[in-house]
Amino acid sequence: MSKKVMFSALSIILLIVLAACGGSEGSGSANAESESSESKGTLVMGTSADFPPFESFNPEGEFEGFDVDLAHKIAEELGYELEIKDMKFDGLIGSLQSDRVDMVMAGMSATEDRQKNVDFSTEYHHSGEMFVTTKDSNIKSLEDLEGKVVGVQLGTIQYEGAEELKKEYNFELKSMDQATTLIQELKTGRIDVGYMDKTVAEGYIEEQGLAGFDDPTTSSPGMAVAFPKDSDLKEDVNAVIEQFLEDGTIDELAKKWELTED
Repeated sequence: MSKKVMFSALSIILLIVLAACGGSEGSGSANAESESSESKGTLVMGTSADFPPFESFNPEGEFEGFDVDLAHKIAEELGYELEIKDMKFDGLIGSLQSDRVDMVMAGMSATEDRQKNVDFSTEYHHSGEMFVTTKDSNIKSLEDLEGKVVGVQLGTIQYEGAEELKKEYNFELKSMDQATTLIQELKTGRIDVGYMDKTVAEGYIEEQGLAGFDDPTTSSPGMAVAFPKDSDLKEDVNAVIEQFLEDGTIDELAKKWELTED
């Protein structure tokens, strides 16, 4: 074989080897870039969007509120996309037990009774309870509740509290699915008093010209994120909430949504 032919053959072999190496390197780089850009997946959150300023719909039909903002920040910190599902409040625990959602944020208090069925994160807010009346109502205290009709949202900590108060103050208890319905029932005279979270109550009082008074009897647990029992997510979310409590993120959101801290 002549030197010229041998040189040509070696050149072709060298080009083939270089092309193969270059292709392999490019493919590896593309794969690495693809893997790094992928999120961990979707985090599905259940809520009951009738509870402003914690969760509700804006005029465009989008979720908004303190819990909604906090949930987005938690998901972002953990590398997830967030999907929010709206449902009735008294169906939220069941949605966790049936694994239809990964977590619940709905102004939900971490009561001992609920802890029998789900796990809770570190508490991130506490606001207490309040009775709401019309502005011309003569109901100013717990003693004035005797013989009256008190409305409360089904499945809430206020419902549990009202059942206990009913024994002492002898009023009729009327339950309903949504907080907005409770306010409508109050304004149309179908109930005499509404019993709800203090922050939510103060919002309705200001917006709709109502009145109210604090419940002096309660010391309810604070709000927390709920998870299915033994969820791996709880530890990660706890770490983020504790970080947000320390660095002021939760305080900033509380100021944005004008939350009342009990």
